[in-house]
This record gives sequence, structure tokens and C-alpha cells, in this order.
Amino acid sequence: MTQTYIPNVSPIPGPAAWNEILGSRPAARPLKGSVTADFVVVGAGFAGLSAARRIRQLQPTASIIVLDAVRVAEGSAGRNSGFMIDLPHDLASDDYAGAGDDRALIDLNRAAIQFGGDAVDEYGIDPNYFDRAGKVNGAASATAQAHNESYAKHLASLGEYSEALDSQQMQDLTGSSHYVSGLFTPGTVMLQPAGYIRGLADGLKAQGIAIHENSPVTMLTREGSAWRLTTPKGSISTGKVILTVNGHLESFGFERGRLMQIFLYAVMTPELDEATLACLGGQSRWGVTPSDPMGTTVRRIDTKQGGNRIITRTCATLNPNRSVTQSNVARAEKVMQRKFDQRFPQLAGMKMEHAWAGHLCLTLNSVSVMRQLDDGLYSGCVQNGLGTTRGTLTGIGAAELACGQTSAITRHFAAEAQPKKLPPQPFQQIGANAMLRYREWRAKSE
Repeated sequence: MTQTYIPNVSPIPGPAAWNEILGSRPAARPLKGSVTADFVVVGAGFAGLSAARRIRQLQPTASIIVLDAVRVAEGSAGRNSGFMIDLPHDLASDDYAGAGDDRALIDLNRAAIQFGGDAVDEYGIDPNYFDRAGKVNGAASATAQAHNESYAKHLASLGEYSEALDSQQMQDLTGSSHYVSGLFTPGTVMLQPAGYIRGLADGLKAQGIAIHENSPVTMLTREGSAWRLTTPKGSISTGKVILTVNGHLESFGFERGRLMQIFLYAVMTPELDEATLACLGGQSRWGVTPSDPMGTTVRRIDTKQGGNRIITRTCATLNPNRSVTQSNVARAEKVMQRKFDQRFPQLAGMKMEHAWAGHLCLTLNSVSVMRQLDDGLYSGCVQNGLGTTRGTLTGIGAAELACGQTSAITRHFAAEAQPKKLPPQPFQQIGANAMLRYREWRAKSE
């Protein structure tokens, strides 16, 4: 029986600024002609490249091809905030504490971070792109401080260390008097996400893995015991396919009506000159997540990560057709300019150099889709807003399934339920966006 999936992928507006600030790359090599491979991975983000690396570890002589619709680090992998978080980080909660087995999740998250750290060492990736600096939950109100205190107690119950910071310590760190307190946790890796992904791709290429960019899969067809993937200029016949396309799993015909297609937005300053840096104060690298999950994330990076810059990220919209408009970006840019000015009045009015959207995918019951979909077809998708860590895990797990291996990762995701069905349209989009706007409003200065 022949089974065909025809994906529909829309471009995301705005540059992947993390990639933009690192400069140009050698020309892409789209797939051309008809070829064969033992494994094909669709998607060259955190999940896809982690899957390819895990296959290479398990089957050193296998032929492996990775396809991506755009350039490496131009998709969602180059559009996130770059926090690779080890601790519970449930975006649906008030204080990030999860409803499940947080101890098990911490262990899995740390396994993902170790996997990434080993890749940095093995492939010679610049360690500035994988900075084990930890992060801070910033609080700008008494309510937010209470969230931090609640989260700290939860962490203590798990035997995890955290450190409370007062307003002066927060100002010494960030240069901003906006925060009344903070909660530091040491285990988060602060990524230059595009730099890490570029380095991972280069390391895989050196191990004989072919990565074809600008090669969207336009058709996935079952042909007897094999699969054929068609791209604009070529095709591949393979026995095993791993889809690491996050929310675009729906595009391939799976979990339709069960995935929430969310877009978050971010802006980045131009490179700050010496006078501006002196006016700003604070340390040269840090990352602050909001105590309220719907608040504003802020990072500062330095010249070894792409320039002395500040990145601000907030606002969310649900776009079920996986398409976001430039007007969505423009509206978010205005909000983020206001958030930036509140935090850094000494830099108020500074025009941002980059503004962009990033695609993530959530499920109502916070589960991923890491399983076998069909004979020879596997999924490492749906990261629930935790693309760096969860993406690494689902990529590893999908690779292990495809190679017939079991592990703590495969067992964890195999035990998860199917994503819950979403309300029908138009109620889903109207209701979800109303709730997102309400939670954004409730987060206020956070």
C-alpha cells in the first residue's frame, strides 16, 4: 500500500538574528538527483542534528542524510532564547514547577546537556557558544517574588540548589534597577544557539553525514518496504525516516487537531559601543527568565558570542496554520521596545537592529510525540517550548527507536499519553489568543 504525505511549510518572518550576527556561511548544498541512504532525518535543528549524531554513535557505518527546508540555524534553532535548562520549566504553571516526576525530568535534561557538552568537546565547537553560566529568574513585583520563593522550595524538596539575589545583586548583574529580586540556579547552559547548531552540523559533516539545506520535503511516500522523500531538486529512497520537525508534524498528517502552533517574538539591539556599555553597567553575559512564564526574557551577550548586545523576548500568538505575519512581528516589536525601555531607562528609545518570530509547539497535556509512526517512520517532535533540551532528548530518543535501542529516554517518552484534542476552530484560535493576551497582561512588568 502506498501512503503519501505532502507537507505545507510557510516561512517565518524576520531574520534568525543569532545566525545573522555570526556572519555568512559557505553556500548551501541542496539535494540534487536520486540517492539512497540508510537513514534520513528531516529537520536540522536541535532534535534533527542530535538524532543524526546518535545514529552515528549507534551505527558508525550507516549512511545518513539530513534535510532542512532552510539554511542550518535559520529556522527555529536560530530563533530561540538560547536557554538549555536542566530544571523543571513548565510554561503552563505559575512558577515552572511541573506536575509530573520532576526528578526524572531533571535527570533527562542533564543527560541532554551532557550530550551537547560532549558534542562541543568532540567537534571543537567554540565553548563560548555553550556557556555553563546558569540563569536567573527575575522578579519585578511581590507576586513574582512569591513565585520565586515557591519555586525555590520546590527545588529544595528535590535536593536542588538555588540562590536568592536581592535588588542590588540584580542591578550589579544586569545594570537594571527593574528587578526587586532574583533566583539563581547554576545548571542552565547559555547557548549562542546558532553557533552551537552550526558547530554541530559541521561536526556531523566531518563524520560523513550529508546535510542538504534549502531542501524542503514536498512529498513523503511509502514504496513497499522503503520510503521516498521528494524535494524540489531531488529524491531519496531509504528504509528509515526520522521526522524532527516539531509542530510541522501536523504538516505530514500526524496529530492534526492536537498541536498548538505558538509563535514567540524577540528583538536584538545593535552592537553596543563602549560609551553605551559604560552607561549600562552590569556584567557582560547573563540571562534572565521571568518569574511568571508569560513574562519577558532578557539576555546580554558579548563579543565572543556575536557582539555586545541585549536580546528581549516576549509576546505569544497561536497561529493554527503555522503562518505568522509581519504585522504580528510589528505589534510584538512595539511591546518589546516598551519592555526594554522599562528595564534600561538609560538606553530608552534605542532602536532595535533585529526583530523576529520563532515557532514552537505545545500540547494541552504537555507531552511530546517521540514514537514510531509507521514501519520505518519515527517522530522526535513537539518540544512544549523547551526546544534546546527537549529537542535534544526527542532527537536522541527517535534515533534510538530507529536503531532498535531502548534507554531511559525512550522509556520516558513511550510512557507519555497521546496529545489531547484541541477545541474546534474558530474557538481554539480565539480562545487561546485571548488567554495568551490575558496572561501577557497579568505578567505586566515581569
